[in-house]
Amino acid sequence: MSQPETIRIAVTGPESTGKSELTKSLSLHFHAATVEEFARDYVGQLNRPYKYEDILFIAQQQVLNEDRVAANTSLIFCDTELLVTKIWCEVKYNQCHPWILNEMQRRKYDLVLLCNTDLPWEEDPLREHPHMRPMLMNLYREQATQFYPRMAEIRGLGPSRTECAIQAVNDFLLHHTMSV
Repeated sequence: MSQPETIRIAVTGPESTGKSELTKSLSLHFHAATVEEFARDYVGQLNRPYKYEDILFIAQQQVLNEDRVAANTSLIFCDTELLVTKIWCEVKYNQCHPWILNEMQRRKYDLVLLCNTDLPWEEDPLREHPHMRPMLMNLYREQATQFYPRMAEIRGLGPSRTECAIQAVNDFLLHHTMSV
């Protein structure tokens, strides 16, 4: 008997939109596994400014970590996914690695939660674009709808943001189990 496919839920959006905190909250609420954001630790430990090639490495490691976690569980919440690296490359370098584009066509998520920029900006040495939030939100919204058929936009502050995400996941899981 084959093991059922892992349900993959990705949390994405521009920087400083609460992706990491939301991913952890959802994992706790649904007793599910978490795939942490690889980029934060990697870029934080570099002893130099990151380069275009680093973003490809980050994307590949994020995917490897996701697949490793997915092999051992039935439900995972992924703190970011490849759309983050795609937009990062395009905004910073006006191009994107073909590997990222190809992998985005291949890789599927059962649900993508797009975090809105309605949270206040939090200063962080790894964040770069506080002045570009509306433009980045529009990019994420446009591209997420192109790549991901099941998407919910997450809004709100504090507990209401988490509740919005929990409701989106519950709605998805209800329809998913009814169709299986």
